[in-house]
Amino acid sequence: MPQLIKTHLKRLVVCLFIIATPLCAQAANVATAYFAGGCFWCTEADFEKIPGVAMVVSGFMGGTKKNPTYEAVAYGSTRHRETVKVVYDPDQVSYQTLLSAFWRMHDPSDAGGSFVDRGRHYGSAIYVADAEQRRLAEGAVKALTAAKKFDKPIATQIADATAFYPAEGYHQDYYKKNPLKYKYYRYRSGRDQFIEKYWAGDDTVYQTQ
Repeated sequence: MPQLIKTHLKRLVVCLFIIATPLCAQAANVATAYFAGGCFWCTEADFEKIPGVAMVVSGFMGGTKKNPTYEAVAYGSTRHRETVKVVYDPDQVSYQTLLSAFWRMHDPSDAGGSFVDRGRHYGSAIYVADAEQRRLAEGAVKALTAAKKFDKPIATQIADATAFYPAEGYHQDYYKKNPLKYKYYRYRSGRDQFIEKYWAGDDTVYQTQ
């Protein structure tokens, strides 16, 4: 079965069981969040492990070109960032919890990319869907800055969510389809080593009141 069909079937199944995407009826209590934290293989894998998250889709946001390809984004010509769309049940997991998890997935103080991946398309960003998401995102940045959590200033951009474009099918659930390659890439990137250094034993919720 072609990978693109598999990807569409995956989304259809999620819709049928949890009524979770804009293409489905809005009967379920669901919400959507968008995060860019470097390689979307890694952020997709981490968000999918959080209870209450129904679906995570790897894709692109923040650029100027409609329906960009991965190659165009990687070349840097579209201004998009690798972004994940997180569909979740707010009765089971809060946006604040997702936000706290996001900080612990990458280096938000890196203004030039993410670990071994360099360029704007790997930059850190939170694309907010409403005023409450913006309030929480901005409050978290203020709290992290005040706590001097990182050696450099927070570089994460907070911007309004715009058009989201799913990446090609082979990028979806990459960590499941290619576990050895994924684990090798992740370890070599330095991501987990950074997370261990800065977050080991720290379960603080960084947020202003």
